[in-house]
Amino acid sequence: MKHNRYQTPIIVGITYDLRDEYLNMGFSEEETAEFDREGTIAAIEGTLNELGYRTDRIGHIWNLVGRLARGDRWDIVFNIAEGLYGAAREAQIPALLDAYRIPYVFSGPLVMALTLDKALTKVVVKEAGIPTPEHHVVYTPEDISSVNLPFPLFAKPVAEGTGKGINPQSVIRERQQLETVCTTLLERYKQPVLVETYLGGREFTAGIVGTGDRAVCVGVIEIILKENAEENVYSYVNKEECEERIIYTLTDPDATQACADLALKVWRTLRCEDAGRVDIRFDEQGQPYFLEVNPLAGMHPEHSDLPILAHLNGIGYRELMTMIMSSAVQKIKSPHEKRAPADQFAV
Repeated sequence: MKHNRYQTPIIVGITYDLRDEYLNMGFSEEETAEFDREGTIAAIEGTLNELGYRTDRIGHIWNLVGRLARGDRWDIVFNIAEGLYGAAREAQIPALLDAYRIPYVFSGPLVMALTLDKALTKVVVKEAGIPTPEHHVVYTPEDISSVNLPFPLFAKPVAEGTGKGINPQSVIRERQQLETVCTTLLERYKQPVLVETYLGGREFTAGIVGTGDRAVCVGVIEIILKENAEENVYSYVNKEECEERIIYTLTDPDATQACADLALKVWRTLRCEDAGRVDIRFDEQGQPYFLEVNPLAGMHPEHSDLPILAHLNGIGYRELMTMIMSSAVQKIKSPHEKRAPADQFAV
């Protein structure tokens, strides 16, 4: 889409957290696991340019604050910033853009804040009648004794992504292990721990593009661990070294349809926008269960799950970006709608 309704190029700002920038500040590889490499930003920017958009790299939230204060504006912002601090870190840039009435790609602050908390998301999904493993939230070491779910269990930080805090010890088979794992996670990540019933079946991820009734499932892939992978878990290490440890593959039609139906119901229930992923796992009887949703999915052409599953389903990176932008540009306001003028809040 080369032109907007005024026949001028659409200006797309790009907000992101660059991993190398934070590494240079002294943060660790794991602390920056959800942030993006230069290759991701270059792929997004290059593809947007190929599609006829004018791009402007903004970067992290502090850059955005400064540029907004100086009076800079964009027709729309392509936001992939994960944020660094706070329980609603992924919601911060969308909320700031909402205040200035600048539209953006992907979901708004309500969705981003909710879905970052995996436990709260499960409560909403379960209320909608979507199956998800039974769970318990551990806020303090004293809460561990109140976990009353049958073993085996699975434990992970309540508000992390990219497999952070997940390793083979996350599959818990007895009470002492539960105490050890939960205590370790509480101390290391300074946030509650989600404990849920462990499902021993196959694991999938489904890609969604669009919003509301226009949302479609663009593909489902099965995630299969190689012999050299960490066992039983789609862990931080397995994700970081996915090319060597993971097989991403198309699956049988029945599983594909079951996952697509469940993913679309989750996506519409949570009111997610434009594109993202829904992670699903089967139990031992082959019934699908919702695990978590990622409304801010990785966008590296070869390394991220959404572009990988799109490619395996015959949708190239450029076509995927076209679909995402076709959904997002519908948010651009008409010239008759009031927006924060460039000089109103400039300093």
